[in-house]
Amino acid sequence: MNAPISSATPKPLARIRHDVQGMHAYAVQDSRGLIKLDAMENPHRLSPALQAELGARLGQVAVNRYPGERIDALKTALWGHAQPPADWSLMLGNGSDELISLLALACDLPGASILAPLPGFVMYAMSAQLQGLAFHGVPLTADFELDEAAMLAAIARHRPAIVYLAYPNNPTGTLWDEGAIARIIAAQGAAGGLVVMDEAYQPFAARSWIENVRAAPAQHRHVLILRTLSKYGLAGVRIGYLLGEATLMAELDKVRPPYNVSVLNAECALFALGHSDVFAAQAQDIRAQRALLFEALARLPGVHAFPSQANMILLRVPDANKAFEGMRARGVLVKNVSKMHALLAQCLRLTVGTADENAQMLAALQAAL
Repeated sequence: MNAPISSATPKPLARIRHDVQGMHAYAVQDSRGLIKLDAMENPHRLSPALQAELGARLGQVAVNRYPGERIDALKTALWGHAQPPADWSLMLGNGSDELISLLALACDLPGASILAPLPGFVMYAMSAQLQGLAFHGVPLTADFELDEAAMLAAIARHRPAIVYLAYPNNPTGTLWDEGAIARIIAAQGAAGGLVVMDEAYQPFAARSWIENVRAAPAQHRHVLILRTLSKYGLAGVRIGYLLGEATLMAELDKVRPPYNVSVLNAECALFALGHSDVFAAQAQDIRAQRALLFEALARLPGVHAFPSQANMILLRVPDANKAFEGMRARGVLVKNVSKMHALLAQCLRLTVGTADENAQMLAALQAAL
């Protein structure tokens, strides 16, 4: 007979870290039956002809083998796509989220910390907490620009292992001042730390920091460029990549799990890069739709839309909860970010969709206000 379980018997949950039990999991909203404008996805699907072509390619993949030479082919294709300095190298991740986690793992020295402006991407802080690193958030200004003085002071005080700078930022869409970023990069380099320029929204921005790297590679030996193909149009494929000086990348690559990128995902990415003209046209359409949305939002009383260089728009409304629920009741799902940070009070974040989706979103917003 099995021994009875007494109240004194340890519970399995006791083996899970208390801080993890106290955390909130990353929330994904239920979008069934709704126009999905909450997660900054590219709204364009492949044409039937391209779907058939991709299906045929995936059908030929040797799924009985671990990923091999196609991973190397993808790294070569992404290298040509990004065009970093000649002495840089590239590391693949299962989305950029995995790479953010691996960076925290690699830099987990006693007393190490991670620093980033707030509001920003939640995974910077979450990866730090999960790895046992301290996280220091530096508030942006009221108009969501970098507080350069506060950033420099925080670097001097905390000497963080990593400073994250999203370029453009999520959830604000801001493309911060180049001079301020350059001075922050220099200060972090003088302190012996890394800077990660997170360019998840690069396809929609007016510029990329890789241009500054090419112009002055010696000043960027401690800088990493983080990108993803999610916003490119492959959110479901989960391909992220990290670029940096080869010696530094060789050390970071040691914490990457073997075969961390599926060969099916790699083949999808190679297919997309081989049809870069299609995805470039999609990005151009999204940028054009973004401009039209700003014009329309400016005509709505009580609505303030903040400048954006991403495929999202942050706007402040009189009552974010009422507007969010009213839009959802009318079949449109956006992101209510009003509780994420004090600076985001009464703010919603809208993904730029197709022309038809945007029209329905605007009608729902106007009715919900």
